[in-house]
Amino acid sequence: MSFRALSLWSRFSPRATATVSARTSNMNNMNATCLTSMTQSRGFASKKHKAIIKQAKGFRGRAKNCYTIAIRRLQKSWQYAYRDRKVQKREWRKLWIQRVNAGVRQYGISYSRFIPALNHSNISLNRKVLAALAAQEPFSFKAVVDVVKQNQRNKV
Repeated sequence: MSFRALSLWSRFSPRATATVSARTSNMNNMNATCLTSMTQSRGFASKKHKAIIKQAKGFRGRAKNCYTIAIRRLQKSWQYAYRDRKVQKREWRKLWIQRVNAGVRQYGISYSRFIPALNHSNISLNRKVLAALAAQEPFSFKAVVDVVKQNQRNKV
């Protein structure tokens, strides 16, 4: 008996409505099992695809799942990484200059006068080391500043 015939028959028989609803619920269960088997994840097309998707871990949306979108997002992330490696160097240098300037001003000299005098006195300490000395070894930093000041007085 077809589904249409059952539905027509159910209009007249109260017992048939239970049969029709049982059959429709079985059909719904069958559809649910088919859908779950259809949504199972599948493998990758190649090792290259797998590597790209692995690198795209943590991206938002389809950029972490879909190869074509992931490759575009990865290329953009590589551009950002290249740019920001340069920016990071700039930011560290700015921080070291600020720290050296703060340390030098305690002894009555500005950064812009200190660095040329430091180079003139043949002291080869870079800004990173000077900043570390200013922050962590104030007595050593004061000794460097005193040597620079002494050489500056002797020059004049």
